Amino acid sequence: MATAQAIAPAVRPYYARHNTFSVFGAYSGDSSHILLGDAENRKLLEFGVAYGRKLYLNHIVNLQYNGEILPVALESDPVVLDTVNWTSPTVYTESGTEVQTTPCVPSSGSYSNTQGGTIYSYTYTLTCSRRWTIGEGMSPVGMQWNFLPRNKMQPFFIGHGGYMYSTKPIPVPEAGSFNFTFDFGAGFELYSSRTRSVRAEYRYHHISNHNTANQNPGIDNGLFQVTYSFGR
Repeated sequence: MATAQAIAPAVRPYYARHNTFSVFGAYSGDSSHILLGDAENRKLLEFGVAYGRKLYLNHIVNLQYNGEILPVALESDPVVLDTVNWTSPTVYTESGTEVQTTPCVPSSGSYSNTQGGTIYSYTYTLTCSRRWTIGEGMSPVGMQWNFLPRNKMQPFFIGHGGYMYSTKPIPVPEAGSFNFTFDFGAGFELYSSRTRSVRAEYRYHHISNHNTANQNPGIDNGLFQVTYSFGR
């Protein structure tokens, strides 16, 4: 008599690496008061590398350490150019620039007033430009949680803490060049093989000097990031 042999169902492999190396680019076209920051209309552009290591893995979650290094971190502030053309009592022009917490709004107008028989009058024009400041940063404290690691498409959560150093104070001249940073966000990671993947994510990103400078308006950005990862 033939005996039936039960065949165990094949277990799908994990799409997970022990060690992960990544390169990424991130961009935000605006800032606002999302949680903590008050500086508006700031842009952020970052290019960096990351290292991850698996800490815990089961069929539900892949818990990983994740640290990032930013050799290029660019921050952009709106700049107001104020030009005043005096027409009385003398004719001359004066101008100056200012980086302010609020967005720059172009405008123009005129002023005239008589004091002690003397007429004081001028026209003014406010124009807008941007100032890009280069810096570098590091986020040595970070974790990543990938869910459903047997699937090629995996949702994940991620978060970091670190610092950013810039060549000029940001986001205003009275703030500091050394700032603390943290971020957290979520996205999807798509594996093309068991060792290679692409991530797309959205993060809340915060920059502030923790009141170590005269002013600390802070910057809140919604950051979009794309990451290519490989490893073993």
